[in-house]
Amino acid sequence: MLDLPRERWTFTHALRRQAAARGDETYCAFDDGRSLSYKTLDEQSNRLAAGLASLGIGPHDRVALIAPNSEEFLLTMHGVHKRRAVLVPISTELRGDFLTHQLSNCEPALVVVHADHLSTIAACWPSALTGGRTVVIGAGERPAYRDFSELLSAASVGDEAVLVPEGRDVALILYTSGTTGRSKGVVMPHAHCFLFGALFARALWLDANDRFLVTMPMFHVNALLMSLGACLISGMRAEVVKRFSASRWLADVRRSGATATNALGVMPEFILGQPPAPDDATHSLRRMMAVPISKQWGAAFEARFGVQLIQVYGMTECNIVSIGDRADPLQPGCAGPIVADHFDVAIRDPSSWERLPSGAIGEIVVRPHDPSCFMQGYFRMEAESAAAWRDGWFRTGDAGWMDERGRLHFVDRIRDTVRRRGENISSFEVEQVLNAHPDVAESAVVGVKVADAGDEDEVKAVLVAARVGVTPEELVEWCRPRMPRHAVPRFIEFVSALEKTPTGKVRKQALREAGVNAATWDREAVERARRPVDKGKP
Repeated sequence: MLDLPRERWTFTHALRRQAAARGDETYCAFDDGRSLSYKTLDEQSNRLAAGLASLGIGPHDRVALIAPNSEEFLLTMHGVHKRRAVLVPISTELRGDFLTHQLSNCEPALVVVHADHLSTIAACWPSALTGGRTVVIGAGERPAYRDFSELLSAASVGDEAVLVPEGRDVALILYTSGTTGRSKGVVMPHAHCFLFGALFARALWLDANDRFLVTMPMFHVNALLMSLGACLISGMRAEVVKRFSASRWLADVRRSGATATNALGVMPEFILGQPPAPDDATHSLRRMMAVPISKQWGAAFEARFGVQLIQVYGMTECNIVSIGDRADPLQPGCAGPIVADHFDVAIRDPSSWERLPSGAIGEIVVRPHDPSCFMQGYFRMEAESAAAWRDGWFRTGDAGWMDERGRLHFVDRIRDTVRRRGENISSFEVEQVLNAHPDVAESAVVGVKVADAGDEDEVKAVLVAARVGVTPEELVEWCRPRMPRHAVPRFIEFVSALEKTPTGKVRKQALREAGVNAATWDREAVERARRPVDKGKP
């Protein structure tokens, strides 16, 4: 569909085109047994647009949505877009100040919320539940609230109710995970959202004959734009589950008949950690996008499950800017050639801003060919928006390098790169070594400041143990032959669980702020205590 004029790069145009071409073919099937055809989604979202119009929702109004993966989620997105309004999907996992921040930042004209989350909204944003500003999915015996089904009951849909957006119009405000501070609302035009789906379809070479398994939450760019967007643009069927489960993943693949899927962060490692079975490769799955991929498990995953792993590089803010070449053998960290028909990518020194040559590690920076295919800033965060750009280049905050073939290699988040003994250490690489230990369930590595390290960092590993009694000394001895000496963690701390964002990213800022405390084991302190004391000669 990239052959459409740029102003028609919207999911509204894509849906209308597929509804006309495919009609009653299933677009989305959910694990609760419900489904939506292309035609039904188009017609019902027209009705929802009329219902939203009756509530006064029009162009540029913001509609917050808090709901699980469901028909209602998709209907709301397409209905909101058909009013040229802006959808603000919000994580169903948010509570307290995290939720209050996002709602107060976007100030929605309307909140669409699943009944299961009403009490959460009431605790954080009670004004949303007054004055007719709330629509409840499954209101049931709650007469004080307008039920979602009422918005779909319009007897007729007039031409004035459905407003068709253009590619440059704002479609979404999607909040970042907020792993290092307040989450930021990424302002995303329709063309930006559309291109996510088109490039993801290109990355996994998808077409109407494929079937895609969606396991990520629909409030995230991965499921909403990449997975479901690619399905809509390609005319294929999406099989959607409410939530990811490593123990159920293979059963979901088999039940759905999926030929392609994706995973993010630690999801592939959790899948690989399930007990192996002789028929693990007996299924229809052929391709899977996974980022980041480690040498510790990438090849093992492909061999065990009989799938090809594909890597890409992208961000909510800047789209998919590089795609792995399917003809290349798996090379962990290699995100492939740049999507040169839409983006320029360079590697720069984050301090001097010098453009770095092939092989040198620096900050990945991106420049779009068309501004409508890129984020338009962070909503009501002018300082953060300005800081994200320099000389027309978007600063990703990621460390990477380009090889002589023009392929992009991802290393780590710059803030997750630990500087010790004059060397840069990738926290991701240290974590992969630790995670390979049979007695480690999960790990997170951060740099911490201590008085005896000067201006540099020391490496701290925060671990969830898989076996009671595993010691820091055992883990250090595991690390020594598997990584450079300067990367071996000095500090180790065991916790019962690592706090994560709803998309599975560890909240590392809290770990940095915790620093070295009473629960932290210090390798150097232990080694000093074991050294013999030289009492001098008599």
